[in-house]
Amino acid sequence: MSSKDQNLSSGSNKEMNSVESFSFAIVVSEWNEAITFSLRDACIETLSSHGAKAENIHMHYVPGSFELPLGARIAMSLDKIDAVICLGCVIKGETDHDKYINNAVAQGIMNLSLTAKKPVIFGVLTPNTKEQAEDRAGGKYGNKGVEAAITAIKMVHLNNPETNLKKGIGF
Repeated sequence: MSSKDQNLSSGSNKEMNSVESFSFAIVVSEWNEAITFSLRDACIETLSSHGAKAENIHMHYVPGSFELPLGARIAMSLDKIDAVICLGCVIKGETDHDKYINNAVAQGIMNLSLTAKKPVIFGVLTPNTKEQAEDRAGGKYGNKGVEAAITAIKMVHLNNPETNLKKGIGF
């Protein structure tokens, strides 16, 4: 289902287990910062509302979305991290440049997640227009930063043997 058909920020996410004992890195692209910083703020708020301590949320910034996979890898090496959330926005331009960036970023994030054996979350908007980006960064379709945080919360529990074995881990 496309994000056009639903509000990404809605749902019954309040029932999930706490993430008080987990540590997160959020890697944010500075390109299109009005959008990415809105994603960041919603992500932090969501993690905090589910018990993440401020000292366990580590912020890192990279110049653009292309740098997100390496930024995530560096973040993992700097801090004890249970999951990395990558936030960016690549808006379609006059050329196909966005396709190459989006594909490289998606592949880089997936490869890092598989090799690190830790969740690395793809929170990158790939809209055709600035208006579509705004609609997904706090506008009429919610905020993808919330969705990225919820995904990270679910994945850290799935990746943790102690919480994974408990019933009702929040899925």
